[in-house]
Amino acid sequence: MNPIALVRIACAVLAATAAAIPTTSSGQAYPTKPVRMIVPSSAGGGTDIVARIVAPELSKRLGQQVVIDNRPGAGTMIGMEVAAKSPADGYTVLMGLSTLAINSALYKKVPYDPQHDFAPITQAVSSASIIVVHPSVPVKTLKELIAFSRARPGQLNYASAGTGTYPHMTMELFLSMAKLKMVHIPYKGTAPAMIDMLAGQVSTMAATVLTGMPHIRSGRLRPLGITSLSRSSVAPEIPTVAEAGLPGYESVQWYGMLAPAKTPREIVNRLFTETSAILKQPEIRTRFANDGADTVASSPDEFTRYIQSELVKWAKVARDAGIQAD
Repeated sequence: MNPIALVRIACAVLAATAAAIPTTSSGQAYPTKPVRMIVPSSAGGGTDIVARIVAPELSKRLGQQVVIDNRPGAGTMIGMEVAAKSPADGYTVLMGLSTLAINSALYKKVPYDPQHDFAPITQAVSSASIIVVHPSVPVKTLKELIAFSRARPGQLNYASAGTGTYPHMTMELFLSMAKLKMVHIPYKGTAPAMIDMLAGQVSTMAATVLTGMPHIRSGRLRPLGITSLSRSSVAPEIPTVAEAGLPGYESVQWYGMLAPAKTPREIVNRLFTETSAILKQPEIRTRFANDGADTVASSPDEFTRYIQSELVKWAKVARDAGIQAD
């Protein structure tokens, strides 16, 4: 090959490489400064835990610090609004969660558009719950619970962490699909709901794997089905709700990274590439698995479609159950 041809090939390779590197509006390689990761909940919660596992690893891969900014309040809507209205330059990202889809089904006014105000990057993690009953309830399988409740409409009750929360909506989806009627007992958080559940004050609830398994192992709660499409590696002996008697059922608490809408696609792709690589690390997968969560690492397009399906699902559940949050 002659020298001129070699030079042309080298120039083409350099041009392709340069084109693949995300740049800021000033033409500099992205990122050139710290990236803010908004967490729309308090420190110590599930979303915060996911963010604090991902952020340090993302800092290493980007070469810039990723700073956690907790913005709790209004059912996570405060933090999500801040993220939605931030500059679309790649320096603000949101660690969102299922309430992105649920809130729009519950509230008449939501200060952001979940479909048009964000650029989905990746669904990071999903965490299932387990439908459990107190041992005083004379059922051992999900089919038996359905039959028992159907014969006693409105006589059984169930606990949740509050109206519109993931545990509440998980049970409402179950009741809707099984065509059952139970009385909802909302609590101010998971802890008080679990206390009354263990005391037998309520019949059933959707408990997270993390909070439910210790009581299942001790025999204080009886598991009937896990709410994900596949069984949990933490408790593979527990069938899915779909397997146990309600085909097509799925309800998981998901966490995922999003950017403000109109963030350049090159930057979205860079954030996806780096974050998905983090989520595929064996030590990261194990860390989440120990907390009863599964890593996902879906593409931006896959995550977009998933959010759209969640919006449709939860809107129907809220409409069928007549749920309207204040």
